[in-house]
Amino acid sequence: MHELSIAEGLLDIIKEEMAKNNVTKLLSIKIVHGQMASVVPEALDMAFKALTVDTPMEGVRLEMEEIPTRVRCCQCKLEFSPVEDDIYLMTCPQCGAELGHEILSGKELYIESIEAE
Repeated sequence: MHELSIAEGLLDIIKEEMAKNNVTKLLSIKIVHGQMASVVPEALDMAFKALTVDTPMEGVRLEMEEIPTRVRCCQCKLEFSPVEDDIYLMTCPQCGAELGHEILSGKELYIESIEAE
């Protein structure tokens, strides 16, 4: 469960931002993660809850958005989103190439927004 270490890192960033902006009560966070970032939203939510118990951040509303994988074929240059059950092989629907595609999106992991007062 690497979501615990992800949550710790994200909370460190959030604490820094809260201090910079002189706010003390965290209301909500929006996390954006790519389909290939291997983040399990339920596990990340559980890690956030576990790490914020008995802190001023307890009860924070955590919103998560998944960015779909998008690749450019290494042979025919077609941009496509691999089908769900072909996410790691990524067979090009136009030429059939399976490997070596350029990943355009799907590996992201960042904080989109922080709402605090």
